[in-house]
Amino acid sequence: MTGLPNETAQSSDFEFAALDEAKNYRNALLEDFADYLRGRVLEVGAGIGQITEALRRNPAITKLVSIEPDPKFCARLRAAFPGHALVQGTIDDLQSDEPWDAILSVNVLEHIAKDERELAIYRRLLSCEKGTLCLFLPARPEIYAPLDRDFGHFRRYTRLELRQKLERAGFQILQLHYYNLIGYFAWWFNFRLLRRRCFGIETVRFFDRVVFPLGHRFESCISQLPVGQSLLVIARAK
Repeated sequence: MTGLPNETAQSSDFEFAALDEAKNYRNALLEDFADYLRGRVLEVGAGIGQITEALRRNPAITKLVSIEPDPKFCARLRAAFPGHALVQGTIDDLQSDEPWDAILSVNVLEHIAKDERELAIYRRLLSCEKGTLCLFLPARPEIYAPLDRDFGHFRRYTRLELRQKLERAGFQILQLHYYNLIGYFAWWFNFRLLRRRCFGIETVRFFDRVVFPLGHRFESCISQLPVGQSLLVIARAK
C-alpha cells in the first residue's frame, strides 16, 4: 500500500463544516488549474466532495473518477452524488492502469508517509498521455502546528523540497509557487503561536469573503511569493 493517511486524519472530520465556507478560496484554486482539468481526470482525496461537486459541473471533463480512503466520507459522497465513479481506498486501489489527462490532488500528499512513491504512481498514470498533475499542499515547515498533527500531516513542504521530489518522480514542472501569503501569517499566529486546535465558522467565512479576495488579487501581481501557507504545482509527466 502507498502508506495510508495518518490515523489522526482518519478519525477527524477536518472541520469540514467550517471549511465549507471557503468557497472563494476553492473557486480561485480551481480557476488556477482550469486550463489543465479536461478530458479524463482523476481526483485523489475527494473528502466529502466539496471540490468533486465543482469538477462534476465542468464540461471540459469527459470522465471523472474520485479516490477517498475514509469510509464515512465515501458514504457521504455516494449519498450526494449517486452513480459517481468512486474508489474507496488509496491510489493503490485503483484497479485500472488506463491513462489519465490530469490528476488533481488537493491537500493530500502531506498525509502520505511515502510521498515520493505516490508521486511516481501519479507520473506513471499520466505518462502515456503526457498528462498534467495539479497539486496543492501545505507549505513551510516552520509553521507546522499542533493542528497539522491533528489533521494527520506528516509534513509541510518547502518549494525546493517539492521541486526535487517532483523531478525525481519524472515530472517537468510548469508552475510551482507559494500561495496565500496572508494565510501564512494567519496560520503561524493562530495555530503555531496560539496553538489553537480548530477553525471557527465565522472566522473562515470572514477570511474567505473579505481577506482572501484582496490578498489573492495582490498576489496575482507578484511573480513569486517568498513564502505562503500552501504550494501550488502544475507539472507534466515526462
